[in-house]
This record gives sequence, structure tokens and C-alpha cells, in this order.
Amino acid sequence: MSERKLNIPVLLGTTREARRSEHVARWLMTRIALRDDMESRLFDVRDFQFPSDGYGQEIKEQFPEWRDAIVAADALIIVTPEYNHGTPGPLKSVLDLLLPEYIHKPVAFAAVSAQVWGGTRVIETMLHIVRELGLAATFTDLNFPRVQDKFDAEGNLLDEAYIGRADAFLDELAWMATTFRWGRENVPSKFH
Repeated sequence: MSERKLNIPVLLGTTREARRSEHVARWLMTRIALRDDMESRLFDVRDFQFPSDGYGQEIKEQFPEWRDAIVAADALIIVTPEYNHGTPGPLKSVLDLLLPEYIHKPVAFAAVSAQVWGGTRVIETMLHIVRELGLAATFTDLNFPRVQDKFDAEGNLLDEAYIGRADAFLDELAWMATTFRWGRENVPSKFH
């Protein structure tokens, strides 16, 4: 096995003001930083400025940091709220920038909602999207129902049960990322 750390970017998927999902993304970054098998970088959909007059295939060249991060990535974590049972538009726009760069890489979801469902419906919506992109979803999701009760105003975790949940979530993603990395490096495929 490779001694190289797993490279797993985190994508924060909403531009809304007062977004509670930012607390989740930043807290996950601290959990990743405690591990000796992973490294990460936080990407925020707020930082992607899309042209308002349309764009074509060349658009990904306008976002080289994202493209290069996904090329180098072993997996991806998406932190997303649920809006009307669905995916935030800016998140879908960022994901649609790339295609072959995602193929045969795992993706894990941390979903957020203000109500009791914890983002389960947005994950269901996202599954067919990531499958079309060539990503492979983990079976371990990290759901934050009533997220407003899970963190204080500064983003400090209030519910310590999430520590174990996050560790299990990251352990599963590490297993998949390691396995898929080995496969990409050792098993020929027409996709990479």
C-alpha cells in the first residue's frame, strides 16, 4: 500500500447567507486534520464565479484549482444542505464543470437540514448525479438533522455523538479511496 496520504477535498455546496452547512464543512476539516491517513482542502461554491452569458466545455479551464484538485484527489466529500428535497443549484454547477476527472473516485455526503430528515432527500437526489459523473458513493452518510441544534454560533460542535459518526464516515471513505486508488493505478481501464 502507498504511504502517501489520501487527498480528499471537501466541497461546501451552498451560497446562502447564514448557512449552517459551513459549520459542518469546517468541523469536518478539523476531523480530517487529526488523521494521519488523509489531507484535505476546503472548496466553497461561493468562490466559483460563473459567466452569466452562457459557457461551453472550455469552462473548466477557468477553474484550474478545482480541476487540478480533482485530478489529484483520491475521493471527494460533499457537504450540502437540502433545499426543497433537492440539490443547491451552485453545487450542481460546480460539479458539472468536470467529468473524466471524477471517474472511479469515491464520494461521501455530509447532508444538512433544519428539520428532522437531516438531508437524506438531497443525498437521494445526488446519487444519480454523481453516478453519471463516474463517482462512486459510499454507503455511510453523515446526516445533520436540525443542524441549528448541533453547533453554536461560532461553529463549535454541541453534540459529541457526531465525533464517532464522523470517524466511521471517514473510515469508510478512507477504505474506498485506498481501494479505488489501487484500482486506478493497477487495473487498466478505458476511462483513465
